[in-house]
Amino acid sequence: MDKTAQSVWKNCLLFIKDNIQEQAYKTWFEPIQAVDLNENALSIQVPSKFFYEWLEEHYVKLLKVALTKELGQSAKLLYKIKMENTYGNKLPFTEQIPSNNRQAVKTQEVDVPIVQKNPELKNPFIIPGIRNINIDSQLNSNYSFDNFLEGDSNRLARSAGMAVANKPGGTSFNPLLIFGGVGLGKTHLAHAIGVEIKDKFPEKTVLYISAEIFTQQYIDSVKKNTRNDFIHFYQLIDVLIIDDVQFLSGKSGTQDVFFHIFNHLHQNGKQVILTSDKAPVDMQDIEQRLLSRFKWGLSAELHQPDYETRISILKNILYRDGVEMPEEIIEYVAKNIKSNVRELEGAIISLIAQSSFNKREVTIELAKQVVEKFVKNVKREISIDYIQKIVSDYFQLDIETLQSKTRKRHVVQARQLAMFFAKKYTKSSLANIGNQIGDRDHATVLHACKTVDNLVTTDKQFRKFVDDINKKLSL
Repeated sequence: MDKTAQSVWKNCLLFIKDNIQEQAYKTWFEPIQAVDLNENALSIQVPSKFFYEWLEEHYVKLLKVALTKELGQSAKLLYKIKMENTYGNKLPFTEQIPSNNRQAVKTQEVDVPIVQKNPELKNPFIIPGIRNINIDSQLNSNYSFDNFLEGDSNRLARSAGMAVANKPGGTSFNPLLIFGGVGLGKTHLAHAIGVEIKDKFPEKTVLYISAEIFTQQYIDSVKKNTRNDFIHFYQLIDVLIIDDVQFLSGKSGTQDVFFHIFNHLHQNGKQVILTSDKAPVDMQDIEQRLLSRFKWGLSAELHQPDYETRISILKNILYRDGVEMPEEIIEYVAKNIKSNVRELEGAIISLIAQSSFNKREVTIELAKQVVEKFVKNVKREISIDYIQKIVSDYFQLDIETLQSKTRKRHVVQARQLAMFFAKKYTKSSLANIGNQIGDRDHATVLHACKTVDNLVTTDKQFRKFVDDINKKLSL
């Protein structure tokens, strides 16, 4: 007999009824209706969004087990929520939201040595007593691999993260350092690895902490004369995730204590995961012995997402939130917001909010209004220093050479392009631009801009330089 949505759900209910209290069953499962079965995806209708959120928070594991028994390992659950429509006289509409199959990460229990009154221990490895403590992993279970979409910009980092999650401490990616600019998903990926490890290895102790809080904890331990306890606590962790490790720059005491913790964890086959906004080679004021350890494993860079990845991210957000939006609007947002994932998410969430709170249809005009705010913010951030860095990197020069007095043709052209783009992308005066790019006067900047304009129309290769740098600056 062919399975139907109703028959599958009826069998699920029999299993669920046996595993929860009768009152909970009547309250949370009797009102549910099965509405559709598409291959291995069962759609159920629930009375409200609160109802869906409660099921996801308290019964998602039970639902997953029941559904897997009926439809196999690839079973999926979709919630349909009948919403009252506030737009004019239209009929009520239905939101469809997929189950995320995630519960909050539970508190972990760890055995630690009891501090004895008698501090003398003949053998430093003898533990005089054990007591049990709880450690909050501080992981956000909403950050998962499922909603960290793969693309050319993040494939290496994501694949390495998956490898570490499948075998923490047992790969050559130890430490795993994930680096990249603001809003590209470093923190998301770090949490996703931790969440996946807790799913696969519940017995492992995972701890996520920002370098800033780690530093503050260390300072407090010095004040309270508990530095050794601080070190011992971190040496108990199986998987240590430190976010924004560049924050340790210039903090020699914190670097020293982290060096000892890192060595202990690494030597004992424990996993260390770090995130940073810079590659190890670009980190300033970090001790050489620590930098060399950062390079032991894998340093994986997150780049700005390409157009196809941006489209996938937007569609995933809409799917996750049960919102439908015309293709042309999704494409418009993806084409115009290129800088990072965070701004992309911010734009589409603003668009959904503008539409629902102000009771407006999602139109291309509304999309333009929302996107314009984000794009303006990005353009405002471009500085003369940033332009000099982009131009120097493009021509494989250092900034000192770009600003120097040399008259070598390729350096002169690079310098003129830096002045040209500084005039285009900043509100600085010609005198200020000249002053920042090698202490030139305003007449030199004016001449540079005219030269670039002339060469763009007469020199094909030079026009390519301008187009390439323009793309980098307008990302």
